[in-house]
Amino acid sequence: MIDSAHFRSVLGAYPTGVSVITAANPAGERHGLVVGSFTSISLDPPLVGFFPDKRSRSWSFIESVGRFCVNVLGADQLELCRRFASRADDKFAELAHGHTPSGQPLLENAIAWIDCSIDKVVDVGDHWLVVGAVEALDKRADGTPLMFFRGQYHDLANLAD
Repeated sequence: MIDSAHFRSVLGAYPTGVSVITAANPAGERHGLVVGSFTSISLDPPLVGFFPDKRSRSWSFIESVGRFCVNVLGADQLELCRRFASRADDKFAELAHGHTPSGQPLLENAIAWIDCSIDKVVDVGDHWLVVGAVEALDKRADGTPLMFFRGQYHDLANLAD
């Protein structure tokens, strides 16, 4: 039997990027959640994926929208990360943001964004694997990503510190 604390500690030795998955429905309601599990899946067709917790209220909303935007956070966006990791009812309160071509919330100064429709959702343990079909994407010309490593957030430029 694998001890869950030991499992988390060992996997924490693998650095991950930090993204906020956002969505808005036609009525204008917006939700978002932080993930450290975003990944590229396929180049042809272009597919990406992430793994939301099955208990996530934000994921339930995003799934009902049928599409999402991956906002890759920069190292200077730790407070934004904390906002979307909270259990606040309105994580967008007083937060300026743009929109992707499909109308999904695009967080200002994200270092990259990927606009997707949900291709499939697969049951995997205590999480879902969400596969997104990429419809549009872009990146900032500069900036370093926010990283999560050994239980803490880091700037990639200072990760060796």
